[in-house]
Amino acid sequence: MTITNKIGVIVDSFGVGVREGLKKAKAVGSEGVQIYAVSGEMDPDNLSAAARKELRDYIDSLGLEISALCGDLGGHGFQDRQANPGKVEKSKRILDLAVELGTNVVTTHIGIVPEDPSSEVFAAMQEACDELARYANSMNAHFAIETGPETAERLLGFLQTLTGKGVAVNFDPANMVMVTGDDPVKGVYTLKDYIVHTHVKDGVRHKEVDPRIVYGALGFDKMEHEKIARMLAAGELFEELPLGEGKVDFDAYFAALADIGYKGYLTIEREVGANPEADIRHAVEFIKRYREQVRS
Repeated sequence: MTITNKIGVIVDSFGVGVREGLKKAKAVGSEGVQIYAVSGEMDPDNLSAAARKELRDYIDSLGLEISALCGDLGGHGFQDRQANPGKVEKSKRILDLAVELGTNVVTTHIGIVPEDPSSEVFAAMQEACDELARYANSMNAHFAIETGPETAERLLGFLQTLTGKGVAVNFDPANMVMVTGDDPVKGVYTLKDYIVHTHVKDGVRHKEVDPRIVYGALGFDKMEHEKIARMLAAGELFEELPLGEGKVDFDAYFAALADIGYKGYLTIEREVGANPEADIRHAVEFIKRYREQVRS
């Protein structure tokens, strides 16, 4: 197995704001960062051209690069046709910001892909995502759907209805383990043509769970990151754990990524825990051991 991928960290996982989070990302040994860009100081509407240049210069000064922005708009994803025009435009502005800051990837959740491709919800999602795909294609960029709400096979079927690879995949193995019970290693091979970014996270599922309870859906609650964090912390249905303590087989997972020729970032996400900085530092060291195996 060969692993040479760069290591990233989601800045927001530190819970200390963007600038301090960037410093901590550098301090724990990451090479890149992912940043939420939906609201607050990173909202594209709140960043002037001068502020964007200053932020990119600051990130460069730390010796970091941006692996991706997170453009997850929450709610019902793109299941609600009435809400989609505003969400599509907002997503485009986030991708514009990403390109200005030096990355061509925006990760997102789109809502759970329905089993029935003839359903109205499927049609609404397909229409919105195809518009995003064509926009991203024009910029040689990607909106990357995070794995977990549905099986890899169902997600692949949806992706194959879209134009080009402008809408692709942000592969999160722990989400699959915790929610759908899907096999991440098999999922890597299923989605191999679409993976443009990955998360490194571990977890375990204690009970079977309806993904709609976790990720929301029309007729159910909206998706809220705070709600998911509470579910993770409660640990009744599933539990996020430090790397190596859950059910993700990282030997096989990293080998599968290498086998399909994935060269992008391995970006650490930590959504729970009393000491995220310590957990993230451990995660960086965990991944680096795989790179040291190559050199030894």
